[in-house]
Amino acid sequence: MQYKCKITVIDKKCFSDLQEKYLADPRSGSCPFYNVGDEFVFERYGDEDTFWREGNGTQCAEAWDCISRYVYTALQGGSIMRHWTNDEHMMIACCNDGTRPVIFKIERQDYLVVNTSGSSVDESEAVSRLLSLPNVSRAEYRKDKGWFEVFTDRNAPADEKEIAKIFERLGADRVSIE
Repeated sequence: MQYKCKITVIDKKCFSDLQEKYLADPRSGSCPFYNVGDEFVFERYGDEDTFWREGNGTQCAEAWDCISRYVYTALQGGSIMRHWTNDEHMMIACCNDGTRPVIFKIERQDYLVVNTSGSSVDESEAVSRLLSLPNVSRAEYRKDKGWFEVFTDRNAPADEKEIAKIFERLGADRVSIE
């Protein structure tokens, strides 16, 4: 099983009365970096390590300081916040800017990487068949990487033997699943 972490900006606030009272620039306004609906996906598989490459350089430092530990935990397959939220694969967190906080939803995404070799496999047919399996919530072919990603339901992983059978029926000589 592999893991990604999806971050979604679900809200942002601006406390202009506090900005007027305490800030050097009393009209700072709301956070200029994030917008409600922004999404970021972090992964650490193969040659990808967006946690170090993108998290530390493309995110607001104040926000990254507050959410990075949850992102790292998700990428390791851990429980983001056991017994705190109603889904331990998800966490709601906030940056620590007291006058213009941003609220994030942080989600661990569980998936399998499927590599095939041999005859070429029709990618769209494979995705369609994968989506028909129980406990598969999403499937996609990563053309840039040359593998399939099969996202599983959080509480019941997909059957790896059934996934392999699909690719064998589509003409793959070898199937490896990580």
